[in-house]
Amino acid sequence: MVGASQLALIDRLHSVEYRTEADLLAACRRRDIRAFEQIYLANVPRLKSMAYHILGSRPDAEDAVQETFLKLYRGIQGFHAQSSIGTWLCRILINTCYDLARKRQREVDRGGPTAEPAAPRNQIGLKMALDDALRRIHPNYRMVFLLFEVEGLRHSEIAAILEVPEGTSKAWLFEARKELKQLLTETLR
Repeated sequence: MVGASQLALIDRLHSVEYRTEADLLAACRRRDIRAFEQIYLANVPRLKSMAYHILGSRPDAEDAVQETFLKLYRGIQGFHAQSSIGTWLCRILINTCYDLARKRQREVDRGGPTAEPAAPRNQIGLKMALDDALRRIHPNYRMVFLLFEVEGLRHSEIAAILEVPEGTSKAWLFEARKELKQLLTETLR
C-alpha cells in the first residue's frame, strides 16, 4: 500500500518543470524522460500541424512527428543550442517530411502501394482551390506561407528553421502571396 507521503513524492516527480531551456536540455542529455515528455507536450501540436500541411496525410504526419522525436532523442548530445529546441525540432521535422515524401514518391514510381490522403467531408471549392494553388507554388514559398500564415511563426523563427536570412523569409512570403493570388484568380474565374 502506498502512503500519502509516497504519493506526494510521485506526484512531485511527475510535475517537474524546468525553469530554463538550458535546464531542460541538461535533463535531456541525462536521458530524463520527463524532460523529453515536456518537450513533446510543448511542441507536438505545432509539429503535427506542420507535418500535415507538408505531407497532406494524417498518418504520414504522425509518422514524421514520431521520427522527429526519435531523432531528437538520438541527437540531443549533438545539439549545441544555437537555436531554441522548438526551432531545431521544426528543422528536423521539415527534413523528415521531405525524406518521407521522397520515400513515398519512390514507392509510387515502383508501382508500390500508395496512400491517398483522405479528403475532408464537405470540402468547399475555395479550400480545394487553395490547396491546389499551394501545391503549385514554389516549395520554399509554400513552406514560408504555411509557417507564417498557418503556424503563426515570426519571420525570425522561420529564418532560423529554414536557415535563411530573415529578409529572404519575408521575400518568399511576398512571392507566395503573389503567386497564390494569381493562381486563385485564374481558378475562380
